[in-house]
Amino acid sequence: MATLTDPVEATRPRAITTQYTLGKDKVLYGGLLVLTAIAYLWGLSKNGYANEYYAAAVQAGSTSWKAWFFGSLDSSSFITVDKTPASLWVMGLSGRIFGFNTWSMLVPEALMGVASVGFVYVAVRRWFSANAGLLAAAILAVTPVAVLMFRFNNPDALLILLLCAGAWAVTRAIDSVKHSARWMILAGALVGFGFLTKMLQAFLILPAFGIAHLVAGKPALGKRLMHLVLATVSLIVSAGWWVAIVELIPASARPYIGGSSTNSILELTLGYNGLGRLSGNETGSVGGGAGNPGWGGAAGVQRLFGGEFASQIAWLLPAALLATIVLVVASGKAPRTDRTRAFALLWGGWLVVTGLVFSYMQGIIHSYYMIALAPAIGALIGAAMAMLWKRRTEWLPRTTLAGGILLTAGWSFALLNQTPTWQPWLRWVVLATGVVAAGVLMVLPELKLHRTAARRAGLFAATLLAVSALAGPTAYSVETISAAHAGALPSAGPSGAGGMGGLRGGFGGGRMGMPPGQTGTGTTQQPGTGTTRQAGPGGGGMGGFLGGGGISGVSSELVTLLQQGAKGYAWAAAAVTANGAAPLQIASGEPIMAIGGFNGTDPAPSLDEFKELVAQGKIHYFVGSGGGGMMGGRNGTSSEIATWVSENFQSQTVGSTTVYDLSTGTGA
Repeated sequence: MATLTDPVEATRPRAITTQYTLGKDKVLYGGLLVLTAIAYLWGLSKNGYANEYYAAAVQAGSTSWKAWFFGSLDSSSFITVDKTPASLWVMGLSGRIFGFNTWSMLVPEALMGVASVGFVYVAVRRWFSANAGLLAAAILAVTPVAVLMFRFNNPDALLILLLCAGAWAVTRAIDSVKHSARWMILAGALVGFGFLTKMLQAFLILPAFGIAHLVAGKPALGKRLMHLVLATVSLIVSAGWWVAIVELIPASARPYIGGSSTNSILELTLGYNGLGRLSGNETGSVGGGAGNPGWGGAAGVQRLFGGEFASQIAWLLPAALLATIVLVVASGKAPRTDRTRAFALLWGGWLVVTGLVFSYMQGIIHSYYMIALAPAIGALIGAAMAMLWKRRTEWLPRTTLAGGILLTAGWSFALLNQTPTWQPWLRWVVLATGVVAAGVLMVLPELKLHRTAARRAGLFAATLLAVSALAGPTAYSVETISAAHAGALPSAGPSGAGGMGGLRGGFGGGRMGMPPGQTGTGTTQQPGTGTTRQAGPGGGGMGGFLGGGGISGVSSELVTLLQQGAKGYAWAAAAVTANGAAPLQIASGEPIMAIGGFNGTDPAPSLDEFKELVAQGKIHYFVGSGGGGMMGGRNGTSSEIATWVSENFQSQTVGSTTVYDLSTGTGA
């Protein structure tokens, strides 16, 4: 008879072997990532250059390392974009490797979305189950605003990836005794690079990360506090090295910091992109949100549940809040290190803190910011659903689950009813499946079914539940993928969704100056299509004024002029605002100076500085009306320059654009 342990065999060295089995969970996880990648990459080129403000900076970074490092709008590095440049680094490197085009710019964004979905899965699966992780990841993958922004070139894609990876690192830190400090240091570094992506917004998750580890971490309290100190140091180093370099380099050796009034990255961080967003006092802003429905509506919790914000993110927001309560109650009097409580603190804290800040901030806020809530919504629902489903034979969990289904179905019906002429049948399917799913779930445990029959009935109920909860946001996401999106105010879903959500119609053209490619009715011509689409949700909002849709209005004659006239000049031309400069630069491939930065209000350059640059022969042309310029700036600098040019240089019409040749004229 063979023994269980052979003493001789036990003393022999064993070969190192690695076992890997391709189980059902791995297949489903891989399938979800593949489907997510297909969805995010499908027809990606229809978005063209998306937000041309950032596209111009990506183009500049793909040809100039200086522009790449600082996040300059042009390759001659006159002025930066009004954000820290980490997302531009990724897209700029892709442009250097594959050449600058819409695919090289947007594919990295899509892949960041796939990676974010992956991190949510592994974070939730670690403490709950593979099914919980799949549900959480799937919710993130089909959230309309996530689908929109993972196919766009704004900084949000990289921000979400870094924060999801940070949450996973905190999860590992809470689990670990020996390596807890290392994981918290990693989490701090990831959030620090989140700051280099979108500044202070990255810090909204810090309370949740810190409290979750402090409460539930396995090491002793003193060590947990030390781990938080180390994580903070890691955050400061990873976020601060670039800021320190920019502040230490003389202003004459670097570009002007766009969005600031004093050429300071610290002012930009604490002002326009920081505390100003909370108070509404945003120097250099295009207009605060307080009392202005066009910039986010009235502050309050109703903001996230109404208008365009709701259609972007709120489909499962009530369910996520309910899930947070369920997880907190379920943890009850469990030990301090209980994973369920830690999960609620981590992801629930993320959702609540970020949601409250978005609800009550008085400054500029756009609906696409809501992508920051999507990972937490998915994680909370995935975890709570797994817990309730496992205990569905008990009365209270079953009732809670059924109530959550009815709440979600009813809320989805209301959101779909905002666009009553778009797929009108869908809202009734969602409502009906929700009611049936809740009913089946309530009666199923009372039936005396064979194990196989009970399993099939449970699968039927779970399918109905998934259809009811995910059909609405998935349909909006499919519509988002099928339509082109451009400009600074993209919006997911069908056109017209969410009553007060966006700046639509003729707002962009009539009051802000007509951008290239945008018509007087507020429509935007999509590059290469010859078709127009209503500005606002689904069409880019405000079109060219805020940096999108303008390239289609740049004539071939103007492109030829700029390309032929660029040799020997630092800037082929100058134009007022990024709206004036970005489409010209993208179309011609030549550096264009954006006078006044994003919206013409930055005091750069001054009139004297501009005169000096012209005298030095560094700027060849000034592009006036028809190119998005000559609209001036509220601080007077841009307007002074435009007036000086028009009074001292002869104009010519190139295509439909007024152009001034700065190499001729009095220049007085």
